[in-house]
Amino acid sequence: MNAITAPAAAAPDSAFPQETLSVRTVFISDVHLGTSGCQAEALLDFLRSVECETLYLVGDIVDGWQLQRRWFWPQAHNDVVQKVLRKARKGTRVIFVPGNHDEFARRYAGHAFGGIEVVEDCIHQTADGRRLWVMHGDLFDGVIQCACWLAHVGDGLYQLALRLNRMLNSARARLRLPYWSLSRYLKLKVKRAVSFINDFELAVIREARRRGVDGVVCGHIHHAELRVVDGLTYANDGDWVESLTALVEHADGRLEIIDWAEAMRRRTRRSPMAALPQPAGA
Repeated sequence: MNAITAPAAAAPDSAFPQETLSVRTVFISDVHLGTSGCQAEALLDFLRSVECETLYLVGDIVDGWQLQRRWFWPQAHNDVVQKVLRKARKGTRVIFVPGNHDEFARRYAGHAFGGIEVVEDCIHQTADGRRLWVMHGDLFDGVIQCACWLAHVGDGLYQLALRLNRMLNSARARLRLPYWSLSRYLKLKVKRAVSFINDFELAVIREARRRGVDGVVCGHIHHAELRVVDGLTYANDGDWVESLTALVEHADGRLEIIDWAEAMRRRTRRSPMAALPQPAGA
């Protein structure tokens, strides 16, 4: 699979679709359950395909902002929640680090619900001994911290871009063209957005260095990245609205970003029937 990896090479294709991907740790964030932009079916497909010792939910799993404006909760969103709870019941350690869109959960830090531990942030130690600071990342977003009302306006514009994206991809599907993210394209083409991503990464790394850890795992900016910055590991697990990505840790401590959209495309090319949705209880 054509995954983003650093510094080791990607895992072979045989590790993916139709087989269980067994890893030590999985990190996902920015699912935004409760919004029409959430790719819940794809996430459910991923969760069914992966087994791990620890699952980190790195914020913005549920979009409280959007749910306050308009209730939207289809069955697929409920299926994702049930799948996570089922993993917790079967022995996976599930750790929830709330973000700004599900900040209501921060008041419950230190508690556990249905086997899911809620924490403000935490340290994850990899199999090869590295200490990674796990946090959502909104504390490093000046807009969120200094002008929350502006962040809500920006969120509204982002939702508009996602609606346009759905219309565009409906047309592309009729033409048998693959999924393409308009919002992701705009984010990477607008100079100010690219500059914001770079500034965010540097700010996070500076704080990680101050805390004396070996790196950081975060989300928030919907931009999957895995690289070494000034000797520290910067890992952003991306999102399940635009990129459909997760960060995994293999048994030897190697980190890898999994591009599940690409995994599903490859599965479809090999066997069109394999891409059909499975029953909700799977």
